[in-house]
Amino acid sequence: MNRHTARIEDLTAFRAAARPFGPGCRAAARWRPVAVAVVALFLPTVSPAQDTNAIEPHHVATLQSVGTVELSPDGSLAAYLLAVPRRPLDEDSGSSWTELHVLDMSEPGSSRPYVTGEVNVGRPTFRGNGEILYTARRGTDKASVLYGIPIGGGESRKLVEHAVGIGSYVLSPDGNRIAFLAREETAKDLEKLRDQGFNQEIYEEDRSLTRLWIADVPTLEADRHDEAKGPVLVEAVEGSVLSAVWSPTGERLAAVATPTALIDDSYTSKSVVVVDATKDDYPVVSSTRAIGKLGQVEFSPNGEQVAAVSAADPNDPAAGRLILFGGAGDFRDLMPDLEGHVASFAWEDDEHLLYSASVGVWSTFGRVSTSGKATTLIEPGGPISLSFSRAREVSGLALVSESPDHPREIYRYDPADPQTAPVRMTNSNPWLDDLALARQETIRHRAPDGLELEGLLIYPLDYDEATRYPLIMIVHGGPESHYSNGWLTSYSNLGQLAAARGFAAFYPNYRGSTGRGVEFSKHGQAAAAGKEFEDLVTAVDHLIEIGLVDRDRVGITGGSYGGYASAWGTTFYSDRFAASIPFVGISNNISKMGTTDIPEEMHLVHHLKRLWEDWEYFEKSSPIYYVQRNRTPTLILHGKEDPRVHPSQSLELYRHLKTLGQAPVRLVLYPGEGHGNRRSAARFDYMLRTLRWMEHYLKGPGGEPPPREIDYAAYLPWAEKTDENEEAGDGTPEIESTGGAE
Repeated sequence: MNRHTARIEDLTAFRAAARPFGPGCRAAARWRPVAVAVVALFLPTVSPAQDTNAIEPHHVATLQSVGTVELSPDGSLAAYLLAVPRRPLDEDSGSSWTELHVLDMSEPGSSRPYVTGEVNVGRPTFRGNGEILYTARRGTDKASVLYGIPIGGGESRKLVEHAVGIGSYVLSPDGNRIAFLAREETAKDLEKLRDQGFNQEIYEEDRSLTRLWIADVPTLEADRHDEAKGPVLVEAVEGSVLSAVWSPTGERLAAVATPTALIDDSYTSKSVVVVDATKDDYPVVSSTRAIGKLGQVEFSPNGEQVAAVSAADPNDPAAGRLILFGGAGDFRDLMPDLEGHVASFAWEDDEHLLYSASVGVWSTFGRVSTSGKATTLIEPGGPISLSFSRAREVSGLALVSESPDHPREIYRYDPADPQTAPVRMTNSNPWLDDLALARQETIRHRAPDGLELEGLLIYPLDYDEATRYPLIMIVHGGPESHYSNGWLTSYSNLGQLAAARGFAAFYPNYRGSTGRGVEFSKHGQAAAAGKEFEDLVTAVDHLIEIGLVDRDRVGITGGSYGGYASAWGTTFYSDRFAASIPFVGISNNISKMGTTDIPEEMHLVHHLKRLWEDWEYFEKSSPIYYVQRNRTPTLILHGKEDPRVHPSQSLELYRHLKTLGQAPVRLVLYPGEGHGNRRSAARFDYMLRTLRWMEHYLKGPGGEPPPREIDYAAYLPWAEKTDENEEAGDGTPEIESTGGAE
């Protein structure tokens, strides 16, 4: 059957066919340059898990995860996107496929595939109760197209096309129009010149704007298709548009726009522009500049109020306050005392909103009135729920939640019956139920200045209280981010993989993290690499004091700001870490400020000062300033096309460590990757390479680095095993150097 065809005839058949759920310088002690240098070359690349039912790298490489979900108007069905990774060595390397599935909300485990295979589906939307809209590029399509597929079965049909493709879209309340985003089309004469070799880039100036368009959506009757009005540009909304939302009557349209297409503007310079959608020229009704970072924006059911997830002020590191827009730029925080961060919300009626929020390592779900009276409906302590969809005609919700033993799935919940706990409805990775997973719990301790800190600990799988274990500390980026007590294992977060191999894994929420309110998230501002990184060694000391960790076998890793922390761990705190793996991390704050694509965001919410205002601050908060302290074996990884933290940050760190020659260092660059790896081969290489580095220096012989080469097939049950390493395809790493002490 065509994978783009609905595989049901009607809801009855859907339910009948549904399946239920299936089954001193301590680092120097680890760096022994002579005695074990030869032995290291003959060890296995990554040791097997201790338990035969333990999680393995190929499991992590194929984990599926629920993404966007939307309930039908009557709440009976949920259409959702499922991310399906490509299998290394079995498929061409690339980002995960995104499939469309539909779930019967009355029966757990009844999910059915609608549009699957080698496809990337965009946001699903119910058009009444008869059709599901989605975007995809199929067959001979030159760009993404809006399709419709009948709920009761049948072929998908094209509804709206656009020359450069349809990006994100929102359906009007009456189902007859969409507002969508699309990049400006490159002029034909410019395309011709580029084909002739004039492909120079005018840095930051020649980035195409994303504009707002409106188009009619053909009705279900095919003969009405020719009458539909094609895409019309909303010229009154200037700049680059990031999102849009209809008013309940469809008479107005609110767009979130920025002056340019630069990522920095998307953080610091958003405005909400409202246009009159009843007039052909879509004139601007109002324009309000956001007070800082801005997230979700929604009209109230009567269209008279607008709520949003917003920053508290221009220096607030994250959008996490639930606010009401007022006139003349007035904003009112509905829950000013919330020591957490709102993640998403929906209007329940004209006087009440439902919201989900991060509170510490947990999430909470509640109701708040427009007067500010809040009621918690789901207390912290259960699955982590940070997004949800609400049916228009009933009170039911579909929560997207995760737990320590399972990635994101759909849960059913009815806020009208708050005594009933959410019920998990999907099981996208049933094989996880047969694996042995290690214990995960919250750890709390205090910093020397008295600030309470918390993090998440995954114990070694075969934990014995009488044994001290090697520790891998995994530091989150941002720092305006945090770890929740949900699923913590991915290609770049070793988590359960590390636990299966006899490590403890700790995820700290150091000062500056989100989830604890605005004040906590500002604790690290204008003090980079100060107390925020002291919090990391304080956490290590706590784990040593409770008898869990061997102080001589501690490793540190993380991406972005976590990579910065890891670089700090291999220089300033080298005596505390026996292995370090910085990923897309910062090494020199002076050059970072001149090469990043978010200089204004760095100024407003990180440093609160310009480079030329305090050279010494930027210099002394840079890991390379302390490079001579390095005695820690360091594996540096970076995407070659990273615009956020330029690859030169890793090149600088590598070159100085290599020149000093005081400990092993290796730099791995990933061609085609940016600020994090997205291709399956690059992700799999990263996972194996980091596991091997930690095993080699925290459990193994130490000495010279492990071999550069990796036999990927040895870790993939579906791959053909060979005696020799074969050259990998797209997305494999480029090895810049494997330097060590000379």
